[in-house]
Amino acid sequence: MRNMARRGVRCGVGLMTGAAAAAVELPFVVLAGAALLPVAAWPAGRRAVLGPVLVCARRLAELERARLRIWLDVRVPPAHEDLRALRYVAWRWALGVLGGVVMLSAAIGLGYGLFWTYGWILVDGIRDPASIALSSCGGFFLLFLAVQGIFGVAGLEGQWARQCFGPRHQEELERRIAELAASRAAVVDAVHDERRRIERDLHDGVQQRLVALGMLLGRARRSQDAGRRDRLLGQAHEESRRALDELREVAWRIYPTTLDEAGLRAALETVAERASVPVRVEYQLTEEPERAVATVAYFVVCEAVTNAVKHAAPSRIVVAVGGAEEGMVHVAVQDDGCGGADAAGSGLFGLARRVAALDGILTVLSPPGGPTVVAAELPCG
Repeated sequence: MRNMARRGVRCGVGLMTGAAAAAVELPFVVLAGAALLPVAAWPAGRRAVLGPVLVCARRLAELERARLRIWLDVRVPPAHEDLRALRYVAWRWALGVLGGVVMLSAAIGLGYGLFWTYGWILVDGIRDPASIALSSCGGFFLLFLAVQGIFGVAGLEGQWARQCFGPRHQEELERRIAELAASRAAVVDAVHDERRRIERDLHDGVQQRLVALGMLLGRARRSQDAGRRDRLLGQAHEESRRALDELREVAWRIYPTTLDEAGLRAALETVAERASVPVRVEYQLTEEPERAVATVAYFVVCEAVTNAVKHAAPSRIVVAVGGAEEGMVHVAVQDDGCGGADAAGSGLFGLARRVAALDGILTVLSPPGGPTVVAAELPCG
């Protein structure tokens, strides 16, 4: 309620300043039209008159941008084209007049609504309480409608500014195409990185274990000493167990079956249990996110925890997941290690590409000395 009242006051001040600006913009539009009309068919004269008009329009538009940002919390890009600024100013005065009418209605409604508190000073003896009560009710009703009108006009101000200064439809399409092309390239690169990582894990881990296992079995087969043969077979059995464990680790890093069987929360708790330092999971999602989002969230947590344990020497790690009701899943991993994480490193850079493939954003804050925070915002709708 307090925030709503504060926003209403700010919007009211914004509309009053907008009404004052309309008192300048309307004469400017009239004078600009009167100056351009006689030279409309004369190119040289039109250019001579249009230059100062566009300069004034740009300055007025910049003042309007500052007013919208300060009072209405509307942020729009600057007018890179003078004609767009002129178009904005040419019609913005109407919204300024409308805002002035709404604020005047609010003042009248407030005056009538509170008439019973000061009417006895202006009128000798208030003898009709029913009329006073009716006037007060009507005044408060008008005030209520005016408050709704304040928010409505503020919304119209923002829409008109975004329509004039925001990107055109063609520009928006081009930007979106560029984003999709970058996302597709990021997906391809992420797949290649994942394939290379799997090949490296198999070559450096499982393959070496299997080579050692083969050598032990060969030595045991050639040995003539029964005791030595038993020892070699025991070592081979132990090596096979280690190879199986490493193969399971590789499979887990590729995709954890727990994610499908028990959901994201259980998968994150498994990551916490497998870590060599204490990891606290703060899970605040009420519903399971869709599979693609859950998969990316899991790998963000898994990679961030692995990097922290390997490079930062933390004493504790906190994993926080929440925010689905806002249309975004927020994932944050914070450790109290030594900091200095490189966002351009292979691990975090791969995570950034994986997150970007879902139109998400990955941020890394890691000042020297810590703490390090790896946060991702993933759209869930």
